[in-house]
Amino acid sequence: MLYSLNASAITEVNNGANAISAMQKNHFDIVLCDYNLGPGKNGLQILEEAKARKYLPYSTVFIMITAEQTPGMVLGAMDNKPDEYLAKPFTTRQLLTRIERNINRKAYLAEVEKEKDKNNIPQAIKLCEKLLQSGDRKMQSQLLKLRAELAINIGDYEHAKLLYEDILKHRQLTWAMLGLGSIHVLQGNFEQAISLLEAVISENPMMMEAYDWLTKAFLANKQSPEAEEILISAIKLSPLAILRQQKLANVAEKTGNIEIATKAYEAAINLGEHSIHKQASDFSGLAKLYNSHYSSQKAQKVINKMRKEFNSNPESELRSAILETSIFDKTEDLESAGQAFERAKALHNQLPNIAKELHLDMAETCYLKNDPELAEQIINRLIKNHIEDDHFIDAIKAMHQGLGKDDHVETLIKKTRQELVEINNKGVNLFKKGQLSEAILLLEQAMEKMPGNKTIILNITKILIQDIRVSGISKNKIARIQKYINQAEKSGADLAKIAVIKQQLNKAIQRQKLDTPHV
Repeated sequence: MLYSLNASAITEVNNGANAISAMQKNHFDIVLCDYNLGPGKNGLQILEEAKARKYLPYSTVFIMITAEQTPGMVLGAMDNKPDEYLAKPFTTRQLLTRIERNINRKAYLAEVEKEKDKNNIPQAIKLCEKLLQSGDRKMQSQLLKLRAELAINIGDYEHAKLLYEDILKHRQLTWAMLGLGSIHVLQGNFEQAISLLEAVISENPMMMEAYDWLTKAFLANKQSPEAEEILISAIKLSPLAILRQQKLANVAEKTGNIEIATKAYEAAINLGEHSIHKQASDFSGLAKLYNSHYSSQKAQKVINKMRKEFNSNPESELRSAILETSIFDKTEDLESAGQAFERAKALHNQLPNIAKELHLDMAETCYLKNDPELAEQIINRLIKNHIEDDHFIDAIKAMHQGLGKDDHVETLIKKTRQELVEINNKGVNLFKKGQLSEAILLLEQAMEKMPGNKTIILNITKILIQDIRVSGISKNKIARIQKYINQAEKSGADLAKIAVIKQQLNKAIQRQKLDTPHV
């Protein structure tokens, strides 16, 4: 078919691994990928990995092809947003129509997307506005959707909200309802978000993104049972979505629904076999549940499999050592438990940048193995870095309650909050006096003690933006600010606060450009 359409260069590969390798080495205009590829990666996992590794530039048209039409498989593929989904059998004319449609669409938006890829969002917005003014009715809906997404990208939630509301005045488009619901989540209006997103799902039960935003809204609103329920509904429709299975496992474990959590971990492990989203935490999560509620022998089998899948991975080995300490204690093999604990301590000392939940597991193990000094060092760091994360602070409290140390952890939390208030007050006073360098130095010194503290990261970023306003712009200053914004996002800082900072940065950059004389 492709030769008959005068395709000049066609590359064929016979499995998923070779497909990824080919996309890494070459820039393809079109990728036609079958869903069912036999052993190894399937088409969905190829698309996931190619996107994650940025092997698919915007200009590439990715078409998923399949003979299967089961709802779960179709929704699983659509979750990853291929440009087209083409069911077999199809004709040469049908294939050409799909290819031409996508090439034309991408060509029309190419300049906007090019600036977006370069993270030059203000220029992307200007180009998008220009296209909107040109009045191409066929592209109007897509342009408005893109314009709202660009506004969200720079943290201008209010403008995105107005765009979605204006669209909905004329037509009740589900993508606009979803967009407005997501804005409510980002702005912390969780009750409004929940109401709107439930309406989206009621109107279009196959819009899987709505389930994900509704889950975020429920969790942020401390409605874990409701989040669990909506995840279960989503997975019934699209059981092949590994990220959703992982989320359900975590949520169900926290709600105490052990059966659901176990099934979700098992599903995530199976789906992860050839996926870029495979995680050691799925194996350790399942092993922990097996050891606590089912069988230590089954737990050990999962640990052995984890070692095989993540060979020579220090974090995986730390997870194994922590779990084996508990397994051997449970089976009264105290010598092996002691050896596993010593391994865990050595590995933990080498790995400061692991997941906070793994640090907490290590602290609990230290308490249980009568090493309260190390446990308290870990807990102190966790509280300092995550004092604003109510969900995680609750997890720290729950762990201490289980060990009968309620009063002790409350004292640590109170002390950390007071210390943080004092540091911020000093920083604010220096800022008000115009002593920006001193304020930045103070907060950066505090960050050495609490590198993941969201409030300190955000305050440093605000002061650095003020420094641009006062003393001018440079590439180094922008790079430094962007580093802290990225750090804030990774730490899970409030998205609305990050959005405000992005807007402030964008305005400061534009103002400096306007003030710079042209020679």
